[in-house]
Amino acid sequence: MEIALLVYFLLFFAAAMAWPTWRVWQRDGINALVLPSDDTAHGLVGRWFKGLMLGVFAYVIAAAAGVDPTWFGPLNWADHFFLKSIGMLILIIAFGIIVLAQSQMGRAWRIGVDAEAVPDLVTTGLFSRSRNPIFLGMRASIFGLFLVHPTGVSLTFLVLAEALIALQVRLEEAYLKGALGQVYEDYLRGVPRWI
Repeated sequence: MEIALLVYFLLFFAAAMAWPTWRVWQRDGINALVLPSDDTAHGLVGRWFKGLMLGVFAYVIAAAAGVDPTWFGPLNWADHFFLKSIGMLILIIAFGIIVLAQSQMGRAWRIGVDAEAVPDLVTTGLFSRSRNPIFLGMRASIFGLFLVHPTGVSLTFLVLAEALIALQVRLEEAYLKGALGQVYEDYLRGVPRWI
C-alpha cells in the first residue's frame, strides 16, 4: 500500500503541479507559480502550503522506504481494510478531478494569485458546478491519504491542508472580486464554493 501511495503522489505532483506549470510556461511564456515569499497573507499561506506539500512527499517516501510505522503515530481505530479501500477510491477520483479541472482552466491556471494579470474567469465544465474543483480534489487527496495511511502525521496534514486551502480560497475570492467585479459576483451567486 505504501508503494502505491508513493506512485500516486509522484503522479499527483507531476500532473497537478509540474505539468500544468510547464504547459502554461511553454504555451504562453507565463510563470504559473505565483506563491510569494513575502510577509503578506498570501506569502504566509504560500510558505505553509509549500511546506505541507514537501511534508506529504517526504512522508510517503519514508513510508514506502519502510520507516517504522510507529514513528508516524498510527491511529489503529481508523486502520481498517474498508476505510483503506474507500481512501484509494477517493484518491483516484480526486486525481481525475484535478487533472480535468486543470485542463479546463487552460491558460488561466496558476498556483497562487497572479496580481499582474487580469484573470480569465472559467465558468464551464467542472467550474460550472464548483468554484474550486482543483482545491476540492486536493482536499480529497489529503483525506484519501489519511484513510489509506491513518496516522497522527497524516491527520496533521489533513487538518493543516483544510486550514490552508480555506484561507487560500478566500484570498483568491477577494482578489477576483476586485479584479472582475460584477461578473465574479454573479458567478459567486450561481456556483457554490465547493459542491
